[in-house]
Amino acid sequence: MKAQELLKYFNEDLFILDVKAKNKDELLAELVDRFVEKSYIKKSDIVLEMLTQREKLGSTGIGKGIAIPHGRTTSASEVMIAFARSKDGIDYEAIDSKPVHLVFMIIAPPQDENNMYLPILGKIVEILNKSKNRKTLLSIESFVEFIDFLAEA
Repeated sequence: MKAQELLKYFNEDLFILDVKAKNKDELLAELVDRFVEKSYIKKSDIVLEMLTQREKLGSTGIGKGIAIPHGRTTSASEVMIAFARSKDGIDYEAIDSKPVHLVFMIIAPPQDENNMYLPILGKIVEILNKSKNRKTLLSIESFVEFIDFLAEA
C-alpha cells in the first residue's frame, strides 16, 4: 500500500489539531464523540466499549509519542480514520511511558471491502516510524498540509 492510498480514508471532519483530552479515556471519548457529532457513527457507546476492550489487550500507545487506537465494530460501514494532535501530550499509558502527541484512530466494519484495515494500520505505523514524519505532523497547521504530507510520505 502506498501512502497516497490512505488519502481516501481521511476527512477534514475527523481532523483535530488541538484535542482537549489529558488521558487515554478522555481521548478515546473525545474522538468517538467527533465520529458521532459528524454523523460517521450513530452512537458512541458500542465503539467506545470496543476501543476500551482493545486497550485491555495492550496499549495502542506504541511509543515515540504515537497512539493508534483501532478496532472493528458493527457501528462502522466503512474504514474511517481520525487524526488528532495534542501539543501538551496525553497520558496514554504508552509502551514507552511517554506522553502521546499524535493519534490516528481507525474504526472499521467487521469485514471491509478489499480487507484494507490491517494494511492501513501497517502503512500508518510505517510512516510514523520515521522521525522526520513525526516532526512534520507535529508542526502542520491545516488539513490541506496534512493531506499534502500524506501524498508525499
